[in-house]
Amino acid sequence: MKPIGYWLNRTDQALTRYMDTMLGEFGLTRIAWQVLNVGKSDAEVLSVLSANADAATLTAAIETVLSDGWAHRPAPGELALTAEGAERLAVVAERVDAFRELSMLGISRDDYRTAVQVLERMARNLEG
Repeated sequence: MKPIGYWLNRTDQALTRYMDTMLGEFGLTRIAWQVLNVGKSDAEVLSVLSANADAATLTAAIETVLSDGWAHRPAPGELALTAEGAERLAVVAERVDAFRELSMLGISRDDYRTAVQVLERMARNLEG
């Protein structure tokens, strides 16, 4: 059996590759999609998604969603979906739901919950 680190890395790479390909049709990446779902402000994006990407990557994703019309700035440093962005995001959400179903084939909700709890515990153990 390969160690958990191997499977963590391989799973994260597979998730990113699949999502980037799927979301590319909409001009998004996995990180840009996460920005759209998290972001009320640049500071919130940088805080919440800091484990997913470095600040430069997150800042670039923020700029992408702004320049591509997904979001706008109602005030400096703030993010809000545009009306068109909200409509487009609803379509993307359908694809993401199908992706989640595919990734969960053969995995019960209880098994998924257990896996997440174990990973959370490991992270907390190591983060002190």
